[in-house]
Amino acid sequence: MGTGTLTPLSGSSDNIYLQGNYAPVADEVTATDLHVIGELPKELNGRYLRNGPNPIGNIDEATHHWFMGDGMVHGVCLRDGKALWYRNRYVNSSRIAAARGTAEPLGRNWNNSSVGPNTNVGGFAGKTWAMVEAGGCPVELTYELDTVGYNDFGGTLPGAFSAHPKVDPNTGEMHAMTYAWGQWLNHVQYVRVGRDGRVNRTVDIPLPGMSMVHDVSITEKYVVVYDQPVIVDFDLAFAGRFPFRWKPEYGNRVGLLPREGEASDIVWVDVPIGYVFHPMNAYDTADGKVVLDVCFYDVMMEKDILGPFGDTLPRLVRWQVDPVRRTTNATDIDTRVNEFPRHRGSLTGKPYRYGYCAQVDTGSMYWPTVKHDLVTGMRDVFDHGAGRAAGEPVFVARPGGSEEDDGWLVTFVHDGNDNSAEFAVIDAQDFSRGYVARVKLPQRVPFGFHGNWVPDR
Repeated sequence: MGTGTLTPLSGSSDNIYLQGNYAPVADEVTATDLHVIGELPKELNGRYLRNGPNPIGNIDEATHHWFMGDGMVHGVCLRDGKALWYRNRYVNSSRIAAARGTAEPLGRNWNNSSVGPNTNVGGFAGKTWAMVEAGGCPVELTYELDTVGYNDFGGTLPGAFSAHPKVDPNTGEMHAMTYAWGQWLNHVQYVRVGRDGRVNRTVDIPLPGMSMVHDVSITEKYVVVYDQPVIVDFDLAFAGRFPFRWKPEYGNRVGLLPREGEASDIVWVDVPIGYVFHPMNAYDTADGKVVLDVCFYDVMMEKDILGPFGDTLPRLVRWQVDPVRRTTNATDIDTRVNEFPRHRGSLTGKPYRYGYCAQVDTGSMYWPTVKHDLVTGMRDVFDHGAGRAAGEPVFVARPGGSEEDDGWLVTFVHDGNDNSAEFAVIDAQDFSRGYVARVKLPQRVPFGFHGNWVPDR
């Protein structure tokens, strides 16, 4: 298990989440006809988009939490083997509008959140969406990443949404587990969105406390609820700070909600005490069990209440959950650091073989990309070089390919040697060939959260 190198943060100069490549960039940039090193695959026609925090205006550095920064989307557009443009744009919000003296975004902002979504961005139902958890409404963006406005799925979303929806490859529907700590203190809500971009099912799920329900998993039978011991702390909330803190006495469990079931049908099963931001994937087994592969932290936001990396760092763990006996068998897949896990999207909720992670390291600027063969146990590492840190590796399948790992990994790479950034394309089947292509970007891309490849088709 990796252990974070951060110490409790007591002064403004110590807030690592505002230093180095965590620090915001000042400008929104448009650059065209970008320089390419190598050869971009001509099959990659679309946009790679990634969202993350980029705080604007005055910041209380002593109390600033990484998750609270204003949303900024960075994007690269590829077509016919060329890198047409790079853009970065703030997701407009009342806070951004006030800082700039411009108009607030239009649309229903159900909980009056002042910060634009800063956690994920992707394409669904023919639109581009910026997303955040904890109650925020999705914001629709143009193809060029400018803000259209709040979009509550055409008026069909009753309240909160999530930063981590999962799209079922069979039905094309999007599934999310949503929470809103300021409005809902005793439940979360399962939301299902149809291929037409309209909500077609919701289920309120009572919880004993307001847990930070960051993500969700789906299998062909179940939607999985993560009810974990990072809980609303009202002292932090009333002080205007990020309101969640480690409470191990709360316990840790997952809930298996049958796809068409109600809250009363959920099977709750205890899992080891710890915290999971991101599951890699999940699936049902032939003997009725549920496999959950997760990036697991032993402790979260106990001493470091400004971000996720100061107490422990995550290892890759497999939970095999038995809904009949209500037991969990936990085994380590990889005891080294693994975060921001991804897999082939066409296998979401299904048995799969390959997963991909970033090996984050808060003590150095060296974040390689890791590929896991979950059948053989083999682990392959793509070394981006000394002083270079790669973010979440997004898998893009090669059109017409027959093997699960036939495709590319795309990501942003920060080069701490000269404080620059690149968009990188890696052959997911063959790390040994080095970069397939690198696109030099006109400015630094701060460490952020999540993104997706959005094909033009």
